[in-house]
Amino acid sequence: MRMDELLKGAYERLSSVSDTAQLDAQLLLAHVLTVSTSYFYTWPEKMVGSDDITRFNDLLARREQGEPVAYLLGYQAFWSLDLEVSPCTLIPRADTERLVEAALSVVDMSRANRILDLGTGTGAIALSLASELPQSTVIGVDLIEEAVALAKRNAVRNRLTNVAFLQSSWFEALEDAEPFDLIVSNPPYIDPDDKHLSQGDVRFEPKSALVAEKQGMADIEHIIQQAPNYMAPNAYLVFEHGYDQAAAVRACLKKANFVAIESFQDLGGNDRVTIGQYS
Repeated sequence: MRMDELLKGAYERLSSVSDTAQLDAQLLLAHVLTVSTSYFYTWPEKMVGSDDITRFNDLLARREQGEPVAYLLGYQAFWSLDLEVSPCTLIPRADTERLVEAALSVVDMSRANRILDLGTGTGAIALSLASELPQSTVIGVDLIEEAVALAKRNAVRNRLTNVAFLQSSWFEALEDAEPFDLIVSNPPYIDPDDKHLSQGDVRFEPKSALVAEKQGMADIEHIIQQAPNYMAPNAYLVFEHGYDQAAAVRACLKKANFVAIESFQDLGGNDRVTIGQYS
C-alpha cells in the first residue's frame, strides 16, 4: 500500500479518539519505518511492506483504545531533551516546561546551586535544570523504584552527569543532605473524585502520580511544611499544581512564612506554577 493512502486511512480511524489524529498517525508510522515525519511529504508514493503495515495497525488499534502515543513510541520530547517513558510514571507535558522556566527565573545562574526535584518521575524537570545549570548539582527523588531506574537511564540517554536519582518518599532519604538552594516539584494534585481521571490519555497513567487527598492538596501541603528543613537561606520552592489551586497554594506558602510568592500561567492561560522564597 502507498504511504499516503495508509496514512489517510489512519487519520480517519483516529479522528474520533484524538484531537491530533494526523500527527499521531504520522508519529506512529515514522516509528515503524524508522524515518522522520518529513519523509511522508517527500515520498508520499512510497510503498509500505506487509510486515510494517501489520505493526502500524497494531499501534493504531492501541491508540484507538486511548493509549498515549508517548507510551506507544517509548519516548517523549521535553525541553531540549529526549526522554524514555513508561507506564510506571507520568508522561512529561509541555505545560510542565513552565515550571522549568519559573525555576530558572529565580535561581542564581552565576554560581553552583544544589537543586532537589521531588517526585521526579522520568527525571524531566531535574534533567532539564541539570542541562541548563551545568555547574549545579541536581538530585531527583521518587517513591517508585522503576521510576528512579527510568530517570537514571534518561540521564545517561541525555549525557548529563551533574544529576543523581534516589528512591525516597519525599524527604525521607535526605535526612543528612546539605541544604538546597532550589526545590522543585510536580506532585500529585488531582482530587480523587475528579471526573477527568476516567477520560483520555490520563486513564493509562499511574494514579499514584496523579491523585492526592484533601481535594488534591495533601502532598503539596506536606512538601510546603517540610521543605524549610532542607532549604538554604533565601532558597526557592517551585510547584506545579492544578489549574484552580493557585490561591490555595499561595495561602499555604504564606502561612509557612514564604515570601516573594508568585504564580505563573501555563500555555492555556491557567495559573499552573507557583513559587515562594523561604527567608
